[in-house]
Amino acid sequence: MPKVLVDADGCPVIDLTIEIAKDYNLHVILICDTSHRIEREGAVTVLVDKGNDAVDFVLVNRVEKGDIVVTQDYGLAAMVLAKKGYAINQNGLVYTMDNIDRLLHIRHISKKARRSGNRVKGPKKRSIEDDYKFAHSFTRLCENVCNNDNNVM
Repeated sequence: MPKVLVDADGCPVIDLTIEIAKDYNLHVILICDTSHRIEREGAVTVLVDKGNDAVDFVLVNRVEKGDIVVTQDYGLAAMVLAKKGYAINQNGLVYTMDNIDRLLHIRHISKKARRSGNRVKGPKKRSIEDDYKFAHSFTRLCENVCNNDNNVM
């Protein structure tokens, strides 16, 4: 049975993820560093030492084929896809082999712009609509994964 792993540091949809995953009997694992100790009923929390990408490495080492990962990190999503897992962000965007290269390229361009002193616009304030979009996409993803649908999204 697949499981749901959450890159929990700064994730705004932890409770929503747990609630939806429960409907599909999916085990939820929250992975966070020691500065973001996050405990929720209905999920197991794995604490990792603080460090650059420490959570990402622990998460990607735990992901198996068919697992779902909730993350806003494009690099982590790419590693999950390489391991035949599924990845979704907090706004309901399902990462795929068709969109991940473009997203990584945009991240690279933005990083270069910041290094050269340009200001790059940050994310907009989270809205209730964002939660609805996540809930809809995550529910569809759980349905498809639990039904062993090879054409998930």
